[in-house]
Amino acid sequence: MAINYNGDVSVVLDTQHRTPGNLRAFVQASIRSLRTGKSSDVRFSSTEKIEVIPMSNQKMEFSYKDGEDFVFSDPDTYETVTLNAEVVGDAKNFIVENAQVTITFVSDKAVQVEVPSSVVLTVTDAPEGIRGDSANNVQKTITVETGISLQAPLFIKTGEKIKIDTRTGKYMERA
Repeated sequence: MAINYNGDVSVVLDTQHRTPGNLRAFVQASIRSLRTGKSSDVRFSSTEKIEVIPMSNQKMEFSYKDGEDFVFSDPDTYETVTLNAEVVGDAKNFIVENAQVTITFVSDKAVQVEVPSSVVLTVTDAPEGIRGDSANNVQKTITVETGISLQAPLFIKTGEKIKIDTRTGKYMERA
């Protein structure tokens, strides 16, 4: 959710409710300012009032990369949105052209890009497995089309499509 914190719109990244020993309960939150882009940890007491700002999610497709920026388009209206690499974050490791993503907007400003929980990517570099290397669950380092490297079983070859878990960045199965 998005909140108004010290006169600045901030996105809540993570929250924890804490009740330490003989002290009063509080909420520990990690927030990121939309104006400055800086993240910080803040504590809110249980009696504090917080103004919640409405957020909206929109399904979009990744179109292309323009220098360091990423360009997304709405599949219905073909309206484009250009986001910098900081807003895209780790999602850049898992998006290819025409990939479906969900972009979160607060006050008409994009704040977060979410990719599906798993994506199918093509292997661009997979070294051959060494003959006789068939002990339990032997892995090798491969590279996929987005440029990230990950561990995969020895039988994966260059050009194959594999399914990757975007939350952990690990190999799941052949696609």
